[in-house]
Amino acid sequence: MKQDKKLHIKTWGCQMNVYDSGRMADVVAPLGYAPSDEAEGADMVILNTCHIREKATDKLFSELGRLRVMQEEKAAKGERMIVAVAGCVAQAEGAEIQRRAPYVDMIFGPQTYHQLPEMIARVTRETGGVLNTEFPAEPKFDALPRQRASGVSAFLSVQEGCDKFCTYCVVPYTRGVEYSRSPEAIIAEAENLVAGGAREITLLGQNVNAFHGEGKDGALWKLGRLFYRLAEIPNLKRLRYMTSHPGDMDDELIAAHRDLPMLMPFLHLPVQSGSDAILEAMNRKHKADDYRRLIEKLRAARPDIAVSSDFIVGFPGETNADFAATIQLVRDIGFAQAFSFKYSRRPGTPAAAMIPQIAEDVKDARLQELQGLLRDQQTAFNQSLVGKTIQVLFDDDGRHEGQIFGRSPFMQSAYIDAPAAARPRIVGQELDVTITEARPNSLKGELVIQKDVA
Repeated sequence: MKQDKKLHIKTWGCQMNVYDSGRMADVVAPLGYAPSDEAEGADMVILNTCHIREKATDKLFSELGRLRVMQEEKAAKGERMIVAVAGCVAQAEGAEIQRRAPYVDMIFGPQTYHQLPEMIARVTRETGGVLNTEFPAEPKFDALPRQRASGVSAFLSVQEGCDKFCTYCVVPYTRGVEYSRSPEAIIAEAENLVAGGAREITLLGQNVNAFHGEGKDGALWKLGRLFYRLAEIPNLKRLRYMTSHPGDMDDELIAAHRDLPMLMPFLHLPVQSGSDAILEAMNRKHKADDYRRLIEKLRAARPDIAVSSDFIVGFPGETNADFAATIQLVRDIGFAQAFSFKYSRRPGTPAAAMIPQIAEDVKDARLQELQGLLRDQQTAFNQSLVGKTIQVLFDDDGRHEGQIFGRSPFMQSAYIDAPAAARPRIVGQELDVTITEARPNSLKGELVIQKDVA
C-alpha cells in the first residue's frame, strides 16, 4: 500500500519501549502510515509512555494538551489526527486518561499493540474512543509482522513481564507476569535482522536473564544456551542483553561471557542499594554481598567486563547508615556506567504506603553525593582506555560534519574523524580504533588504517 499518511511516535522510557515503538510502526505500515519526525501535521500520533520515571503522568498530560491544539487545527481543515496513548501509563491509568482527555482516540497497554489495525478501524468508523488494557491470552509476538532491520544495531525482544514484584515497581502490573518467546522464533527473527544488515543485536526483556523459552523438542532454553546458538549466525558480530536481575545470573550465562567473544564485555545489572535492610524492604531477594560475589565470578570469567547498574536513593526507611552502605558497595565494585534516581512513589505499589518516607532535601543530598562518585568512576573508566586500541562497530554519521559514530565493546559512544567518501567503507564495520581522548560520555579515536577502508 502507498504510504501517504504520517505517523509520529514519541517514546519515553526503557529500550523495551523503543522496541515496542518500532513494532507499532511495523504493524500500521500496511495501513499506509509512514514514520514522521514531527507531530505537526501527522495523521496519527502515538505517545508510548513509561511509568517508571517521576512525574510520568504530568509529562503525558502536558504533551496531550499540545496535541489537542494540533488535533483541533487539523479538524478545522476537515482533516483528522488520531491521538493515541500507549505503554505503561496507559495500562495503569487508562480510565483516568479517558476521563481527563476525552479527545484521545486510543488508549492501549503494552500487550495489545498488535491489535492496532482493529483499533484504528474502530476509531475511523466513529464508534468512539478505544480503551484496550487487557492481557490477551494469545502472545502478541505471534501476531506481529516480521521485524525489519533499520540499521547496524537492532533490538530483539525475547522476554517480557516480571515475577519479582519489587515493592517500588509497577512492571508486573503494567507488563504482566514473565513470558518468554520460543527459541525458534527468536533465532528466526535474529537471522532476518542480520540478513537485513544488522550486525549487533541486543536482546531485551524486563528481566531478560529470566528467559526460559521452550524449544520444539520440549527442552527448556535459558539465556546462556540461546546466546551459544545465536553466536552461530553468519555475519552477526555482536550480542548484548538488558535488563538483568542478579538472582537470574546462572553459571551457563556466566560461561557464555567466558566463551563467546561476540557477547560484549558489558553488563547492566541493577543492584538498587548496598544496604541489606533496604534490599529486603525492596523485595530484591538478594543481599549486597551476593552481588559482590556475583561480580567476582563474572570478572573471573571475563576479566575485561565492564559493569553498569541502577540505584534508588531515599527509599522509605533509608537511614544514613543504609546510604553509606550503598556508597561503600559502589566503591567496592567500581562501575563503568550507572543510572541513579531519587525514590518516587508509584500508586498501587507496596512501597508507596511504607513509612517513613524520606524528605526531598535528604534525597537530593544523597543523590548528588552518589552521582558524584559514579561520575568519577565513569570518567576514570573512560580515561583508562586512552592510548588503547579497541574495536568499534560503526553505525552512522556523528553529530558534527566529518565524524562517524560507533559503539565500543563497553557501550560507550565512540567517534572518529573521516571524510564522507570513506563512510560507505566504514559504517557497518567493526574496526580497530586507537582512543586518543576520553570525554564524560564518549570516546574519540583514530582509525587504525586497514586496506579495505583506506
